Amino acid sequence: MRLLSAIAVTALVLSGQTAVAAPAPVQPDPLLAFLADPGRVDLAKAAQAREAKARARVLSAAAPGYTYAEREPAAQRGRNDNPWLAESTDFRKHRSAVFTGSLLADPTMPNVAEFAEPNDSAATASDSGVGTTHRAIRTTGKIAGADQDYYKLRGAGLTTIATRTDGSDLDTVLTVFDAAGKEIAANDTVGVSTDARLDVELTAGADFYVRVTGTQNTSGTYELTLAAGEGKGDKDFFAVDLKAGDVIGASVAGAARKVVVHDTRGRLVMGSQQDFSGVYPKESPLPGGGNAVADFVAPRDGRYSVGVEDGAGRYELTVKAFRPGSEKAGLQTVFVDFNGALVDTSVWGVPGEKQLSPLSKFLANWGLSAADENAVVSVAFETVRENLALHGKYGVKLLNSRDHADPWGQKNVSRLVIGGTIAESGVETVAIAQSIDPGNFGHEETGLVQLDLLSSPAGSPVSLNTYVKPGSDKVRFVGRALGNIAAHELGHLSGSWHQHQFNEHDTLMDQGGNPAAMFAVGADGIGGNADDTDMDFGEDHFVPNEGFTGVEDALSRTRWGYSRG
Repeated sequence: MRLLSAIAVTALVLSGQTAVAAPAPVQPDPLLAFLADPGRVDLAKAAQAREAKARARVLSAAAPGYTYAEREPAAQRGRNDNPWLAESTDFRKHRSAVFTGSLLADPTMPNVAEFAEPNDSAATASDSGVGTTHRAIRTTGKIAGADQDYYKLRGAGLTTIATRTDGSDLDTVLTVFDAAGKEIAANDTVGVSTDARLDVELTAGADFYVRVTGTQNTSGTYELTLAAGEGKGDKDFFAVDLKAGDVIGASVAGAARKVVVHDTRGRLVMGSQQDFSGVYPKESPLPGGGNAVADFVAPRDGRYSVGVEDGAGRYELTVKAFRPGSEKAGLQTVFVDFNGALVDTSVWGVPGEKQLSPLSKFLANWGLSAADENAVVSVAFETVRENLALHGKYGVKLLNSRDHADPWGQKNVSRLVIGGTIAESGVETVAIAQSIDPGNFGHEETGLVQLDLLSSPAGSPVSLNTYVKPGSDKVRFVGRALGNIAAHELGHLSGSWHQHQFNEHDTLMDQGGNPAAMFAVGADGIGGNADDTDMDFGEDHFVPNEGFTGVEDALSRTRWGYSRG
């Protein structure tokens, strides 16, 4: 993740889906977007710093005064096991609550004792029994340095493979192989933790092998879940009445491992099995520090539900609701800086202030001249404005370095710097935001769009030059691409996570791996012509490989993030 105290999330990650041959690992990570040298990132050290920050969040500091105990009988399940049966509560009055209860064990998932060594190859793999004698199991193991543990299972359709490393120094990597030794899927890290997770289709009746290793020879203990299909675990749901624009955070501790939020239509709008609160800005009041954390911004008045799953025993679910940050702090100003800037890169784990080159230094790399700079700035800035076209009580004041004095350092001013290189900043990515901030509580943050890889020679999918052909309007294409990436980073700063980049919906919050879509390249593969697409904030599924499930409404998150009440 990051070697810093306030974790950022990138705009674009070059790698793609996990369930393909020999994929690169992916997660919402500032240093894993278009990396020049992945081996230089110390994931374990960064993850430890991130988790320490998450544990220090407000969950332990300010417990809610309202406590609600579930009413489902202790020995019975089914009374509150879905959003439509969510227990009515007095959350609207208190807006902050601890929900307590107990989950019954999943009878289809036994806890199995740690398997004996050696199991460091497919030939000596531990037979998990999954797909033969068990639907699922949960077990434990240890990794020491270059050690690796193998587990055998029988394919049975959609299979979940996950590790948890609570209290361990281990940063796990999961890899799945078929019986011939071909790599089927891999994942390094789920979300912003040292855990790993795969949801992969495995051919029924065929044998497969799961390998658990540690990144960069990290060592420690882990818990492993292998599960084919849906289990019969207990679930508890609680109703929360919200007003449009309410920003809620939920964090569960105790036996439950998963927290979910469903909207007024019963749809899953966020499911999480990780504590990612280390990516919030320090100003955020949302809770964290538990086994799993979720956040949500209500698009309309109504009854929503928050639930817990995956566990056996007592839990405590903390849920808090707040109004968006801009309603109290006032109008947010975003300054788009094309002139090069002095940036404190310590917010991304690279100590010191770094001077970044201006946009003008990169124009020739795209075959543009100094005379084109004004037009590129105009297109890029208007693209940002169009993407943040918020009206009425929703709004943000946009300024740029060509037309306005630099307001950076003033209250309620964030900036988006378009310029610089990886060599100048030391931040090994194309684009990055200082935080992900549901509700937009941090109003003085920085986003960065670096231009070295974007202006590199044609051939790389990250380079804009790859999509420039005879007849391309280069000014229009370069300006729109820069504006889209900048808007994506502002989407993070106003509270949105990554969305699925390989489904039928192309949105501004799509994760990387599909640069042509983010650059608005049309079906003909040529940028800067009539079939270029229009990218917008919208509703789409969370990207699968970052550890979240459900449908995210990035437009609503952005609108309410900039709400003035």
